[in-house]
Order: sequence, then C-alpha cells, then structure tokens
Amino acid sequence: MDTLIKSLVQANFAPERIIPGALMARYTTFRVGGPADVLVNIASAQEISIALRAAKYAGVPVTVIGNGSNLLVRDGGIRGLVIRIAQPMNEIRQDGNVLRVQAGAALPSVAGFAQRSGLDGLAPLSGIPGTLGGGVIMNAGAYDSDLSQVVTRVDAIALSDGKPLTFEGKHLGFSYRHSAMMDARVVVTEVTLRLTPGDPDAIAARTEELLAARREKQPLDLPSAGSTFKRPEGDFAARLIDAAGLKGLRVGDAQVSEKHAGFIVNLGHASARDILALMDEVKARVLAASGVTLEPEVRILGEDA
Repeated sequence: MDTLIKSLVQANFAPERIIPGALMARYTTFRVGGPADVLVNIASAQEISIALRAAKYAGVPVTVIGNGSNLLVRDGGIRGLVIRIAQPMNEIRQDGNVLRVQAGAALPSVAGFAQRSGLDGLAPLSGIPGTLGGGVIMNAGAYDSDLSQVVTRVDAIALSDGKPLTFEGKHLGFSYRHSAMMDARVVVTEVTLRLTPGDPDAIAARTEELLAARREKQPLDLPSAGSTFKRPEGDFAARLIDAAGLKGLRVGDAQVSEKHAGFIVNLGHASARDILALMDEVKARVLAASGVTLEPEVRILGEDA
C-alpha cells in the first residue's frame, strides 16, 4: 500500500485524511469490521477522481462507503482503498422548491434544512442515519416513503474511469431498495431533490411524531445496521421472523432484537462472523416456517479473518 499512500500524498491529500489500517468497526453503525488497507476521507468531488487515479496507479481495488449505516464489514476487513464520502461533502443549496445537496450530507440534516425552509417531503426519512449519497444508491425509505419520490437528478463519478455521469428521470431506475446507480458502479457526488412547499411547524410536528414512533419501536440504543433483511413481497421480514419465534435468538453477542425482530443488534462484542451466522440461522428458520427466503438489506463487504 506504500505506492497508494505516496500517490495520495503527492496529490495533496492532507495526511490526517489518509488512514492506513483503518478499523472499519469505527466507520460502521454495527461497530464491527476488520481493517481497511487504506481509507481516505474525501472533501470534494474533485478528490474522488484523484483518489480513483491513485488507486488505479497502485493497482488496488476501490470500495466506497458513506456513514456506514447499512454496512456489515467482515472481520478480515477490506483490501485496497476505501473512499469515504461524508463530511465535509455536505453542502446544501436551495433554489425555490429544489435542493441541491452534496452526497456526504446526512439525511437527518437534509430533512432538518428542508423543514426550516418550509419544504415538505423528507419528514419520513428524517430518522435514517445514513448519508444522502448512500441513501440514493439503495433508494432508502421509511414509513411508505422513499427517496425515489423526491429525487430528480443524481450527479456521480464512474469508478471505472473517474468521469462524471448524470442520471435523470427514468434513467434513475428506482425500485424497492434499488437504483440504476447501484448497478452502474459509481460514486454519487450530488443529489437534486424537488420538494413541496409546506408549513415549517406542521412539518416539524410530523417529523417529531415519526421520530418518536421510531424511538418507541426500534432498538436505537444498540449498534445495528437498521433493517437487516429486505421486505418480502406482500409481507414484512420482522413479522416473519417474529412468527418463527426468533426474537432474542443469539449467536455470540449478535442478537435478533427483542424490541424489533427486523433488526439484528450488537450487544457489545459481536463479530461480523457472529452476525453473519445469525443471519443465516434466521433465514433458514424463516424459510422452514413460512417458505419465504429472506434477502439481506444490509450491504456485506470485505473478507473473513
């Protein structure tokens, strides 16, 4: 990795933003995961292209993450370069009902900005802890709302050659927990949102109502990656898991939440191996009980220890 680090330094990345051996447990909400060979915190869209060129020169693979809120990194960590898109790529620009937001902005911050500006459409997403860029890639959603309802344009950079790309209209390819950007192997740099005028106080009240419901029903006091499995057609993963009697099921310190069966939580010292083993056990028992095969919603990266 010396060639990669040298290339990043020569490209004027501040040394404190280049982290060799970055322990991924520190960069994921699950609080598990082994070391990345090199992690770089990105400050601008231009730096993404520079980092991609450095990785290509060094001959190493590239992985892109945001806030790590929908990730499970295996205990062996991630080889090559991890590009982390978070702060300071969080600028929000307003033009009437339209917001142009850099990909590293946290969804709760974007929702708060919209509320204060009297723009409605993001209240149901205000409790999602990820970045807007990561949310767009997977079409994040909650409470029968998702980003496809408000996103009109996505600017990105191709991982293959570092060139800019734009997705608009039908080319966004949104569906349940999926987008065209997911298939295209890109880094999202900016998202355009078209919102609806509304009363700031009413939006704030609705936001607090939904956040209160989230606090009441979800195990927000323990590390997790949110909903572990996708919603099967015509049903809910949490209902199927609960019906199979799996609340509280443990492998090591990984547990099916006793508060919400759709979440696997880290009780303190879980490994990625524990979580993956528990996911496999849940899938097997749900299939046996209901005939439904659950699919992971969490993105699984890296290699085993």
